[in-house]
Amino acid sequence: MKDPYPTTEDSGTVRLRLDLAYDGTDFHGWARQKPADGAEIRTVQASIEDALSKVLRHPVRLTVAGRTDAGVHATGQVAHVDVPRASLTTRSIDDDPSNLVRRLARLLPEDVRIHRCSFAPDGFDARFSALRRHYAYRVTTHPRGALPTRARDTAHWSKPVDFAVMRESAEILTGLNDFAAFCRAKEGATTVRDLQAFTWHDISTPAEPQLYLAEVTADAFCWSMVRSLVGACLAVGEGRRPAGFTAGLLDERKRSQLVPVAPANGLTLVGVDYPDDAELAERAEQTRGVRVLEGEEHRARGKGCPERNPYFEAAPGATDEGGARPASAPGGAG
Repeated sequence: MKDPYPTTEDSGTVRLRLDLAYDGTDFHGWARQKPADGAEIRTVQASIEDALSKVLRHPVRLTVAGRTDAGVHATGQVAHVDVPRASLTTRSIDDDPSNLVRRLARLLPEDVRIHRCSFAPDGFDARFSALRRHYAYRVTTHPRGALPTRARDTAHWSKPVDFAVMRESAEILTGLNDFAAFCRAKEGATTVRDLQAFTWHDISTPAEPQLYLAEVTADAFCWSMVRSLVGACLAVGEGRRPAGFTAGLLDERKRSQLVPVAPANGLTLVGVDYPDDAELAERAEQTRGVRVLEGEEHRARGKGCPERNPYFEAAPGATDEGGARPASAPGGAG
């Protein structure tokens, strides 16, 4: 399949890859949007597009790996943008797009930062070429709530939880399943996903007791899926839902009203994986295919989660049920 956004000299267009981070607290999500009165709503996409358009003096449109909801953060988000090659030359970017990092830093608000800007390899699509997305969810059940210095990225769950039960409730969900019970309905969209890892860690410290971290990896996620997965486990952990509740939800084929959606502020997109450059276009074509369940199987499977997961290994203080931090994230059934 030919890449619809070529990056050749002849086309006059070049594709850039942006690696970025943001504090989602004060944004209405990733996607650019306008209300009925025409006033601009503050979104991550709009902030970056406006700054980039100003630098290049050319309107741009970003495509992102994961369209995060309002209040959700990112430390490892990936996007691409197609720009006229001439605009890079006239704006003294030339063959070094990393120069954009410094220029954008002067224009972007403090809660958005571009880590890296580079030429994208042929066939790269930030959304469709991705193999998997990695999310982390940070939550405390301590009565006082999160520390003031972590309140923006740590959710508060008002009831204490049984950690072992919560962890079991998560592990049973891994694999290729229909997660309709955990997803908000979207017409024409599939809810079949390959949940490659879903693990809870007790990361409590004397300063932050009753603190837990969920690490969630899948080939893709549907709307509100991660927060619903987390919310279901927390509900079982506090005893509001019975043991086996999450396993039973896999038999549902529509959104379950029994599944609570965990608060947005605890969720962070920490990384996105891509295949080798030679496989980018093939992966994008495969991902565009609509998934259809035939019994318990599916024709479009994601590649399994890697044994070692650098996105989660860097998480400070994460422990395995109070013990040493595991060297690798467990791989889910693929």
